[in-house]
Amino acid sequence: MGRFQGSATLGVALAGMVLASPALAADCPDNPDALGTSRTITVDPAALARIGDMQYRQAMPLGPKEVVLTFDDGPAPPMTNRVLEILQSECVKATFFLIGRNARAFPAIVQQIANDGHTVANHTQNHPFATMSPGRCIQEIENGYRSIAAALESTGKKPAPFFRFPGLKTTPALENYLRGRGISAMSTDFLADDWYRRITPDGILAKALARLEARGGSGMMLLHDVKPGTALILPQLLKELKERGYSIVHMMPAEGAATMIAEAPAATAASAEAPKARSAKRRQSVLAQHRRARIKKQETANLAEAKPTGRYWPRIIEKDSGGNP
Repeated sequence: MGRFQGSATLGVALAGMVLASPALAADCPDNPDALGTSRTITVDPAALARIGDMQYRQAMPLGPKEVVLTFDDGPAPPMTNRVLEILQSECVKATFFLIGRNARAFPAIVQQIANDGHTVANHTQNHPFATMSPGRCIQEIENGYRSIAAALESTGKKPAPFFRFPGLKTTPALENYLRGRGISAMSTDFLADDWYRRITPDGILAKALARLEARGGSGMMLLHDVKPGTALILPQLLKELKERGYSIVHMMPAEGAATMIAEAPAATAASAEAPKARSAKRRQSVLAQHRRARIKKQETANLAEAKPTGRYWPRIIEKDSGGNP
């Protein structure tokens, strides 16, 4: 089980969790041997503002051999599509922390994630943060939510009030911002290192299982649905989890929990005019370049006509005088 700090913390955590009816493997159509989803945990950000004992003092209150699957950085075809196919075939539910720009680029995949019953959460708009100011970081968080919400609009669903920091790099100020917006900061309990450039698919599988065992056999796992190696080993990973007696727990927001992100600020008259002014300036610059090019071309042509040079001079003279070239 995750490492809670004292019974008081555990009591607060459990107050933020509600156990829902399970989606058992026996209910999985066309696959009676599926791993399935054993139960669903709902998370109230008001009670669980920071989750994941890799960084925080609170972890999911999981029982022995219970695993929460999470995927970062998508959506990106064809890898995310393949991950969704595998999860669907095993009736396994997961949480996807999406990058906003990817959600804008591939809204159909975002809609599929939600329609398949997975939880859709935020991982910023562009996956930056390394050298950004707090204000820019907040803008990235908010724009990520707006992009994901726009992709989900046709489904009638909303992004969950869960946020994972890029690279798990956070600050107390940003965590306080999330708390004020009703959002849980979601870290993780362990990694599979599937983003490493030189790691092999077998290496991803080995690390995922070894680190899960090292934790005592339960926890939240962080994977990346955009990595080919992850998509490649996912069927074997789910098979190994089933054979070793593990079960999958799905994480969802509690009823009534909602992300409180302000609408994008309306452009002021001055800010609306600025792009127009820049566009007009660029247009004038391009026209000036074309004008200079035309003048230079004409000058070159005039010079060639007035003073033919080089080995073509005799031919030009002969042609102009009526001789055979």
